[in-house]
Amino acid sequence: MMRGAVVPVAAETGAGIVPAVLTATRWMTTVSALAVASVITVLVCLQFGAERIGVAEAATIVWRALQDGRLAAESAGSSAVILLEVRLPRLVLGFFVGGCLAAVGVTLQALLRNPLADPYVLGVSGGAAVGASLAIVTGLSAAGAVWLPLSAFAGSILSLVLLYRIAATYGYLSVHTLLLAGVIINALFSALIMFMTSLMDPTHAFRVLSWMLGALAAPDDIALAVVASFLTFGGLLLGRQARALNLLTVGEDSARSLGVDVERVKRTLLITTALLTGAVVSVSGLIGFVGMAVPHAVRMLCGADNRLLMPACVFAGGMFLVIADTVARTALAPAELPVGVMTALVGAPFFLYLLMARKGGMAS
Repeated sequence: MMRGAVVPVAAETGAGIVPAVLTATRWMTTVSALAVASVITVLVCLQFGAERIGVAEAATIVWRALQDGRLAAESAGSSAVILLEVRLPRLVLGFFVGGCLAAVGVTLQALLRNPLADPYVLGVSGGAAVGASLAIVTGLSAAGAVWLPLSAFAGSILSLVLLYRIAATYGYLSVHTLLLAGVIINALFSALIMFMTSLMDPTHAFRVLSWMLGALAAPDDIALAVVASFLTFGGLLLGRQARALNLLTVGEDSARSLGVDVERVKRTLLITTALLTGAVVSVSGLIGFVGMAVPHAVRMLCGADNRLLMPACVFAGGMFLVIADTVARTALAPAELPVGVMTALVGAPFFLYLLMARKGGMAS
């Protein structure tokens, strides 16, 4: 899995240049610890809801269901039904969504060499939302579970192409140019979504507007399997490009001189990030700032080597969104906040902090 025992990598963060040395032992230890922490986080979050279920009872129910080879246990009591048919699928979906948003954030930050890159801020999620909304308006989403994520994928590809064309025109994007491009793209796609919702009947319009706030719900088995296949395939593709991302972080010319097919890697990364963003938006709506805040936090703890940073962000992003969704559905119970509101409450102040810190760094 590891190519070479030790590889020094440096990446730019808000605090400056942070060196990181990655070994196979460190990789295994960090990923294993995060995997265990993820399981514990999900088990702890399972107990919260309208009906309180203890951690020990929740772990027992899940373990017995796994032993039986099924995730439906109506005969085992109401607690098992609540856990296995409502809470656990929702938490699993939240973990997938959070992990993929964080992985996309890491990729875009390395690809654009900009620490503020994020699928939500740059308008990639907005493009996916346009594609998904168009599928709902035209009735394409009712033709099969795969069409909604594919439509969202097409929209995210469109937004990434627009962003990439801006990057190709101006070369290395400054923070303010990148943010301005994201604002323009977001404004355009928001207007398109509002136009489409004005053509919908009130039921579909309310569904789309609620979905734009970002929300997780217990998915059915088919939808969860379709999304999981998209996310697994995309995540593996990004992981395979981690070494190339390390070199692209230093610069395209340096990466090219070291044997990286820069254009092929960029195309692969853009298509894969669009695939992941489309799959995520199709099931959760617009959830912002996960792809920006989580990579920064993990980078400060694990270093800048994307071979470790990528899987670490997948686990950390999953845990972050699982916790955020648990707080969103329990803080004002019986009312439930959209999880996108919770991530914005955490991510927006962090975004302003990073923007001001980077501005201060450039001024000095």
